[in-house]
Amino acid sequence: MNFDVLIIGTGIAGLSCALKLAEKGFLVGLVSREKDPKLSNTYYAQGGIIYPQRDDEFLVSDIKKAGVGTNNPLAVDILRERGGEILKEVLLDKVEVDFNRKATGELSFTREAAHSLPRILYKGDFTGKEIQTSLLNYIKDVKRFPNIKLLQNHTAIDLLTPLHHGTSFNQRYVENKIVGAYLYNRENGAVVKAQAKVTVLATGGIGSLYLHNSNSEGARGDGHAMAKRAGALLIDMEFIQFHPTTFYNRNSHRRFLISEALRGEGGKLLNCKGESFMDKYHPDKELAPRDVVAKSIMEETIETKHDCVYLDISHKDPDWIKERFPTIFEHCLQNKIDITKESIPVIPAAHYTCGGVKTDLTGKTSLKNLYAVGEVACTGLHGANRLASTSLLEGLTWGYLAAEEMARDLNHISHYPDDQIKDWEVSSGECDNALVSQDWLTLKQTMWNYVGLTRTKRRLKRAESLFGELYIELAKFYKHSTLTDGLIGLRNAAEVASLVVQASLINKESIGCFQRKD
Repeated sequence: MNFDVLIIGTGIAGLSCALKLAEKGFLVGLVSREKDPKLSNTYYAQGGIIYPQRDDEFLVSDIKKAGVGTNNPLAVDILRERGGEILKEVLLDKVEVDFNRKATGELSFTREAAHSLPRILYKGDFTGKEIQTSLLNYIKDVKRFPNIKLLQNHTAIDLLTPLHHGTSFNQRYVENKIVGAYLYNRENGAVVKAQAKVTVLATGGIGSLYLHNSNSEGARGDGHAMAKRAGALLIDMEFIQFHPTTFYNRNSHRRFLISEALRGEGGKLLNCKGESFMDKYHPDKELAPRDVVAKSIMEETIETKHDCVYLDISHKDPDWIKERFPTIFEHCLQNKIDITKESIPVIPAAHYTCGGVKTDLTGKTSLKNLYAVGEVACTGLHGANRLASTSLLEGLTWGYLAAEEMARDLNHISHYPDDQIKDWEVSSGECDNALVSQDWLTLKQTMWNYVGLTRTKRRLKRAESLFGELYIELAKFYKHSTLTDGLIGLRNAAEVASLVVQASLINKESIGCFQRKD
């Protein structure tokens, strides 16, 4: 397979990038590890997306306040200056996302924690699902975009470089650059060598490395690991944001998100005694930044010796609750909780990766012909902590900006010769799924217990030792086993988990969503 651009990931960042490139006539390969490409972290996003307005003088200060002043100011300015026009062009004018509107037809705005004013577009409590479905349906129209080839059920294995995958010895001395990726076809087990002039990582975050998380299964660091192995620079990997409020269910590790918008609309946090407690921790109470709310909840559970706290919205009109939060209402009802009458049990869970593959302000990484956009990338927009509802706008904006930048260069880039990159070498050894499952569980539990909301040197050193041993064993196991998606993901997860541990050991300053208890 040969493309002008190979995009790995089909969330809002990958889709917005593909749309812009396809409009300019380039041949785009769009890769999803899922059989259904709409399944991504974008799909599961509930709250909404910021729609920057020209007269919003507080957006920049709100982002920087949430990020504790550690943000890249240039990235913040770009989001403010370009984000609104890109959202209007792509989501409102072209894709026509059905955001909530007033009776007059004007767009409705809501407010979330740490925002100075209502500036967030939403669709009930399933905004991400609405955006993802609308974007994907628009792009999948073959008559509109015959130059987009959607590769579903394909897992990216490794990025291709002449340095690592060249057929001749002398290729070791050429400039290190990305020329595509090996893709594992999950349906038939074959490995495809997909080459491209430019490759884009849009693979999302790493939340599913944690035992308790709000992410899709695919948020396991595939893009981070591939970029590292190819030689790209990664930064800020210690900054993992935990969402303060996910539904507490003893029987599930993937936590159902209870949108921050519920607190933005007046939801109150209560401890097991029915007492409001956020005023003890922050003057903004329930609308404090995410890291503050998450830490406050954990402190309260420790103090009360109870497994969770409770989020109450039952003082609102029942019909309004059902209309405003239909997904949350239905999920809780399925778990025998009527949120119009009783409180929701909630607990923090791993949610968002603030760090990632280092890029410039157009999505370029430190490797030639490799871009990264969305949660896998790090422009410094969020710094040490993300402001609510910036992530969807970030993915949309930098997917678009990266496509603009690529379009200027693509006609001057040549395809790398196919015969100078090795075909995949197939291993015949059986993959022991019992080992894979147990190693996954070990990794997730270690991340949750030792590399979680609060960290200490002793915990991190223990995790470092465990992951070092796991990585060595996996390297031997991986080399001689038949590929599976689970094995590919486990290999990547072990590598990325070690990156988080190392970054956490180096940083001794508690700031934003990163906390060193010692």
